Amino acid sequence: MKSHIAAARGRDPATANASSLEILLTWPGVQAILAYRLACRLRRSGVPLLPFAVSYVSRAVTGIEIHPDAKIGPGIFIDHGSGVVIGETAEIGENVTLYQGVTLGGTGFQSGKRHPTIEDNVTIGSGAKLLGPITVGHGAKIGANTVVVEDVPPRSTVVGNPGHPVKVDGRKLTDGPDADWIHLPDPLQDAVKSLSARIKELEQQVAELSGDPGPDREEPGGEPKKGRSSAGG
Repeated sequence: MKSHIAAARGRDPATANASSLEILLTWPGVQAILAYRLACRLRRSGVPLLPFAVSYVSRAVTGIEIHPDAKIGPGIFIDHGSGVVIGETAEIGENVTLYQGVTLGGTGFQSGKRHPTIEDNVTIGSGAKLLGPITVGHGAKIGANTVVVEDVPPRSTVVGNPGHPVKVDGRKLTDGPDADWIHLPDPLQDAVKSLSARIKELEQQVAELSGDPGPDREEPGGEPKKGRSSAGG
């Protein structure tokens, strides 16, 4: 209990004025993990039915579903947590942070390993879906609403659908959670801007060769976007 309360204090600013008892009684992410620990021990001890009953009650109370057979390391923190699903063969390392709506799910009806493996110090943003027996490397960060179906390199930032790395050792990333989803890069928008600039350049060359200035065209996305990014949570 102390370790999970400490994880909540270290990663949730809302705990600044909350007592340990308050965190224990009202933080659903902490409650769900404690219920999982109990269900997991009962399951490994061979107790029938009860592990799934504990998981069922925990899901009804917290909105977080964790299969008793999942493997979860110490230091995990689930922020808010509503809608989080962690499948049977999922494996989660140490000091991992999950936000609401995250799914660690499978992609079919095959047997054996069919859920993701999350290594240490990974942060997964709100609504992200990680599907299949993929591996998310140490220190990686998954952007909000990203759909990941392939392995993620360590210390990279992944965005999009399907998810793809946009930062691989491109800058120094600190281990642990990073909730600055607002300033994640948008590779699709960058590609559109690059193509638009190239088209404009070619049109100018054609106009110079033909002597026809042609119609004036504005580059899409030329005006800076005002206000906060829609990627923010």
